[in-house]
Amino acid sequence: MGLSHRPLRIVLVRHGESEANLDKTVYERTPDHAVPLTALGHEQAAKTGRELRELFENEPVRVYVSPYLRTRQTLESLGLDDLIGVPREEPRLREQDWANLQDTADIEQQEQLRNSFGHFFYRFTHGESGADVYDRVSTLLETMHRDFESADAPKNVLLVSHGLTMRLFCMRWFHWSVRFFETLRNPGNAETRVLLRQPDFRYKLDRPFEQWTKCEPTEQERSAWL
Repeated sequence: MGLSHRPLRIVLVRHGESEANLDKTVYERTPDHAVPLTALGHEQAAKTGRELRELFENEPVRVYVSPYLRTRQTLESLGLDDLIGVPREEPRLREQDWANLQDTADIEQQEQLRNSFGHFFYRFTHGESGADVYDRVSTLLETMHRDFESADAPKNVLLVSHGLTMRLFCMRWFHWSVRFFETLRNPGNAETRVLLRQPDFRYKLDRPFEQWTKCEPTEQERSAWL
């Protein structure tokens, strides 16, 4: 791939606040993919959209969006339709599958097991492990790099997704270790991370993810952000 085709910035944004962020029992009666945003979630997305418009300098944006309702609603509330054109619905950006309709008590027990087993490798019953999400995100990167080659490739790329998926995308992109990934917190609702192209055509994050446990990153891991 020609280096000059690489976008200037790749923005990752997590969906705004959803009903399930307030009440996990929503998953007992509503499929995960059909959970909507709250009113606050729409407001959070609108605020982020105003910031992104300035970042994108009102220039065209290529968008990949998770097919979940809360991510599609987030994209709509960003208010960037005039820059986006037709967004690409991308199932590989979906949330980690935990189950079908969920039993709240069972999921809470499994979350405790995951904490002791490891967030990357633990597989939820009838669902996915973090490693499974990592594998599908890896295939998405191959698609994105091919898209960068197109003659009309814009210099702005936006991915509207989920917290865990964002962390795993960065883990795959920057070749972070499982050990380091395990220490990272999800970004907040409608929060962004921006991969900025450097003069050497490599990318750096505008800021690191917060860590919930102390773990010194390696030099390679530390070099991922500005």
